[in-house]
Amino acid sequence: MSGPLWLVPPDREGSGRPDTLPHVPRPRRPGWAAPDPVDELAERMAALIAAAVHPDEIAAIIESDGMSDDQIRLTYGRENSFALAEELFERIPRSYPEPGGEGPDPWRVSLLGCLLRALVFAMPGLAYVVGAHLLTGPPDSLGLPAGTLPVLAGALTGWMWNQALAHRAYSWLGLGDRYAAARALALGAPAGALAGTAVAWAASGVDEDAAGAVLFAVGQALYLAAATTLLVFGHERALLCALLPLALGAVAVAALHPPDAVRTALLLLSLAAATGLAARAVRGHLREARHKGAGPRAAASLPYGLFGLATGVLVLHTALGDVLRYGTGATVAAPSAVALTLSMGPAEWLLYRYRSNAVAGLRASTTPAAFWRATSGALARCLLGYLAVLAALDAAGTFLWPDGPPLDAARLGGLLLLGTVLWTALLLQAFGAVAVSAVVCGAAAVTQTVVLLTGPLSPVLTQLIVCGGAALVLSALGSALLGRATAHR
Repeated sequence: MSGPLWLVPPDREGSGRPDTLPHVPRPRRPGWAAPDPVDELAERMAALIAAAVHPDEIAAIIESDGMSDDQIRLTYGRENSFALAEELFERIPRSYPEPGGEGPDPWRVSLLGCLLRALVFAMPGLAYVVGAHLLTGPPDSLGLPAGTLPVLAGALTGWMWNQALAHRAYSWLGLGDRYAAARALALGAPAGALAGTAVAWAASGVDEDAAGAVLFAVGQALYLAAATTLLVFGHERALLCALLPLALGAVAVAALHPPDAVRTALLLLSLAAATGLAARAVRGHLREARHKGAGPRAAASLPYGLFGLATGVLVLHTALGDVLRYGTGATVAAPSAVALTLSMGPAEWLLYRYRSNAVAGLRASTTPAAFWRATSGALARCLLGYLAVLAALDAAGTFLWPDGPPLDAARLGGLLLLGTVLWTALLLQAFGAVAVSAVVCGAAAVTQTVVLLTGPLSPVLTQLIVCGGAALVLSALGSALLGRATAHR
């Protein structure tokens, strides 16, 4: 501005009366009319007026410059700042300036960090290699390898419990209460380990021949509890260090064939390291100050537990389908299981990538339809990127894994459909639509289980139909729900 807004222009008629409205002389001939003071004001404030989205913004600027309603009536002949602002808003067309550069993007994360988490997720699978001597024996009545039912039942229980527990702990951390998060883990993690042990023991049928499998399931339950605690507090590197004896044991099994006692000792060493580090983390945070105020509802974590159970069942159906189709050896199911586990790192990075693209779409789009096209395109690109990674990992695992299944179209198609279900469900969960994800995945898991037990269709065809339907539903819901700008607040 060239000067204060309340600067009174000179009285062109020479009245010199400051307590009256400026007199606009009657034009004597064209071009002799006195200029309207509002025009001068509009010219000085043109940039501010053009950028305003409502007259009240202009009124706020006028008032912040110190002009009272009396001065506005005296100088501009308008009733008050709001009347003057409305007229200025109508005179100057809208012209919103472009930002000076890209704004901050909170969704940019390191790919290396996500890959590290994928490695942490995958390495516990080596326990099935190192502890294979605990899972020996004839196949069970369903034709599955010895110890399969106790181990899988305990794993499903752990996935469900710890998914809900992690959400509750994260909810406390979101409120800034690390003490309450540590307390929830101190109570919930041991309870989850006990629940996993009890379910595994019940699934074994109290069979003495399954004692080794039950002991393995006990260690599995303890590890899941410890790993959940460390991951919630962001101690991925500590967990990776705890798993190094397990990795050493896998190398030793492949190259040296150590005795069973050495293999068991390496399993226990990793387990002791993980549980010890988790206990240390919890103990440290329990020393922090308590926060007063209402906490998150426990019922809010239930959908996350059901989601963990449903996705766990779908993943196990893929592994069991490979076992039933190609043989009874547990190694047959390894390539698919390893590919899914390792793909969780790129999946996490692509979830962040989608949110970053959505932020860019919000800045660039001017209509709801344009924003929907931007987010739908980002969803398709990120999903296709994840499926490409999953297919590459499965192909590599099938080629490198001894006694692995063949890489046929039906098996790969089922795995990619399952990957679509998992990634889109995780995306919806990240935006708070966990109930939708849990319902769709739960319905798919129940349907596939019922069809597999009743036997009208083959496991492969069942997976193609069930996972294909769930993938279509979740993809359509993702495009519809996330195509609205309000979902990205």
